[in-house]
Amino acid sequence: MNMSRSTNYRWNELRGREYLADHQAPWVILFHGFGADCNDLYPLGEMFPTKKKWNWLFPQGPVEIQLGMGWTGRAWWNLDMEKRQREIDMGIERDSGSEKPPELPAVREKVMKMINDLKVPWNQIVLGGFSQGGMMAMDIAFHAPEKPLGLAILSSSLVAKEDWQEKAKNLEGVPFYLSHGTQDTVLAYKGGQQLEGFLRQHKLKGKLATFNGGHEIPLSVIQGVGSFLNELQA
Repeated sequence: MNMSRSTNYRWNELRGREYLADHQAPWVILFHGFGADCNDLYPLGEMFPTKKKWNWLFPQGPVEIQLGMGWTGRAWWNLDMEKRQREIDMGIERDSGSEKPPELPAVREKVMKMINDLKVPWNQIVLGGFSQGGMMAMDIAFHAPEKPLGLAILSSSLVAKEDWQEKAKNLEGVPFYLSHGTQDTVLAYKGGQQLEGFLRQHKLKGKLATFNGGHEIPLSVIQGVGSFLNELQA
């Protein structure tokens, strides 16, 4: 990526970081996962092997969470991590698709305002994210007033499935890149398969890129996202 300006930003109640390469170039908005912040995915803006210029936006979740030992992180909505760890220890598969976080509508409104303030057409925006950030990106896409250019969803799963089903027709034909590790113990690989099935069922275009690993973004995924972005600008 050819970068001309890198800045920290604040959009009303949301903070974030931005790479501005070219005012005429399309944008990628990447949402971080639970417990991280806007700096977590920021280095990826220089790592994806894209052939043409892209502008990058890395928003920061509005919810502060305690990570222990005095450390804090950010999230898009709260999770009961103690309960989740017990489920993992007991081998219980979590059905995130049935969950509808109560904070989601308010967070969605903040993100929509941030995107509107960019004054960029939706067909020039790729929405993406890792883990909970991928869920946030998809929720924004399903509720967007127009189709985005594409989706790049990394190690994520369904959430608010009933709500998304009602909006799914809005995204028919939208291309997506989806990755998931077969050894993921945070969000099970099965959840990635179910997400792929949901997207394809509703006529989005793409397929699941599987890798032998856990809850992570390996080199193969970085290369895969780069190829996906290149195809969108071909």
